[in-house]
Amino acid sequence: MRPNFEAMTNKELIAYALAHREDVEPLRVLYSRRTPDSEATWYGPMFAEDGTPIEENIRIAEEALRQRIEQAEKRKQDSQS
Repeated sequence: MRPNFEAMTNKELIAYALAHREDVEPLRVLYSRRTPDSEATWYGPMFAEDGTPIEENIRIAEEALRQRIEQAEKRKQDSQS
């Protein structure tokens, strides 16, 4: 009997796909869950062509990472409550 891939978490799908490399269905489900490029957040380059850091872009990226980490930690705390 085949597992219900739609009901599996991403972590479960990855584990299944690694254990059953001949089966492409879990990969199709994983791919369908990804964020489309049209909804992705794009950031500018961190360095100019000459290798000089672009401080403003670095600051923006660092702030975005901080926010993502805070959100993940909050979700983790909420799920443990």
